[in-house]
Amino acid sequence: MLAIEGGEKVRSESFPARHLFGEMERDAALALFDAAVKNGQAIGYNGSEEQAYEREFADFLGGGYADLVNSGTSALYAALGALRLPVAGEVIVPPITDPGGVMPVAMLCQVPIVADADEGTFNTSAAQIEAVLTPHTRAIVVAHIAGEPVDMDPILELAKARGIPVVEDCAQAHGARYKGRPVGTLGQIAAFSTMSGKHHATGPQGGVVFSRDEDLLWEAKRFADRGKPFNVESSSNIRAGLNLNGNDLAATVGRVQLERLPEIIRRRRAVALQIREAISDLRAVRTGREAGGDGGVYWFMRFHVDVHQLSVDKDAFARAVAAEGIPVGASYRHIPSEARWFRERCVFPGSDYPWGLPDYQGDRSATFPCPNAVAAAEAHFMMSIHENFGQREVEDIAAAFAKVETAYLR
Repeated sequence: MLAIEGGEKVRSESFPARHLFGEMERDAALALFDAAVKNGQAIGYNGSEEQAYEREFADFLGGGYADLVNSGTSALYAALGALRLPVAGEVIVPPITDPGGVMPVAMLCQVPIVADADEGTFNTSAAQIEAVLTPHTRAIVVAHIAGEPVDMDPILELAKARGIPVVEDCAQAHGARYKGRPVGTLGQIAAFSTMSGKHHATGPQGGVVFSRDEDLLWEAKRFADRGKPFNVESSSNIRAGLNLNGNDLAATVGRVQLERLPEIIRRRRAVALQIREAISDLRAVRTGREAGGDGGVYWFMRFHVDVHQLSVDKDAFARAVAAEGIPVGASYRHIPSEARWFRERCVFPGSDYPWGLPDYQGDRSATFPCPNAVAAAEAHFMMSIHENFGQREVEDIAAAFAKVETAYLR
């Protein structure tokens, strides 16, 4: 009998905690405080620790330039701000993403244009982007959702032919690779989130802007610190911007985390591959199709459910698996065009800007139903995994999936 019907659970105890922060992070933070106590200087920002973290982050990606900021949303805002896009243009955004992966577009007086997903995935594709390109397109934001790389080469070719910059949102994809290349190094500039739920963290919140274009990164750094004249000659701030700075304490934690990141990635990939193999004989459930290849780092795992072989829908199947003690969620339907703020244009009070900007020449009434994204969200359920899952966790996951499938097969 299924647990959801009163039977015994496959797993009655909790899954292992992640323990992202440990003694090494604590000791590094305490050492920074001890130094501050001894020298009498407050812990600040843009100091030696932050600069070291930025160098080490860039080294992790194979070289380039980085700026630590205070959140992933701020990182995307600064990355877009670095491009100096003329207002009242359009920026293509992902079909499924966190609200912070779209809101910076509107806050910069650009109209967000939602490209649909590649069929069967949560990520977009060149074909879907091309379908919404217009003469008003100023930039393309591509998000590698769940740590799965987007199929980037066709997008880069399309963007290059049109002279449109590509911004990579790598919030969920630290260390993911596309055809051997690290995501975040493929477009002109990239944004990472380093909050405490991600692969590596700089504390409770944080983010990084990265580019291999030094001038572009300096532009982002200026924009992220109120237009301070970094690397230029000026006696005053040179443009308006917000204070999005990271700090030396966050960087101290982040430096330790970066040392651990390769092993975190290796273990997550190993766990995901073990789970995929363990459920390979199931008829109605499989891992989601990864259009960008096998270089994912699995911030979470997607599972496709073939409801035509089952007597229940996907949500009911996921609830039954969760009742067996497995950490699954029925839905990840984070489609920007379905959000209230987007539909009601709640960006600048008293106006419908940026859509209503007098200089905007695009289709003000355009809607973005995103049928592929909706279908993908409705056909998949999600499971949180992390690097501390072991063989027992893999076995329990597979057992629960098999138990529920057997109960619900037609």
